[in-house]
Amino acid sequence: MGSRLVADALRVRGEIVEAHDAHFAKDAADVEWLGAVGRKRWVVVSKDDRIRLNEVERMALTEAGVAAFFLGRSDLTGPQMASAIVTALPAMKRALRRFEVPFIARISLDGDVSVFESAGKRFSPVKRIRP
Repeated sequence: MGSRLVADALRVRGEIVEAHDAHFAKDAADVEWLGAVGRKRWVVVSKDDRIRLNEVERMALTEAGVAAFFLGRSDLTGPQMASAIVTALPAMKRALRRFEVPFIARISLDGDVSVFESAGKRFSPVKRIRP
């Protein structure tokens, strides 16, 4: 997420956080690291919403069995990203309990989480969860 603010904000709340760059090259292809994340059963939190829109990357996410939460905007500052994700954390945890992976969810600036479940090659909207 480019900033340690998000990881630090989550760690302060007792969450275990693994940063992308601690495990993968910065320029690692999404299809490469998504597979590894799926094998480790990690949850993706990212601002790279292009994964949701790119068919090859979306299929990699699906095949890896990943739950992924994406910020709905890529123009946010570190403090804005941290605030949105921390606010969304309860809704994210509810989504992880309620929906089978793989799924993609979008986090809004106010912390709402919209979940999209896999339907073959597409992800269809399912449910909006408020913080």
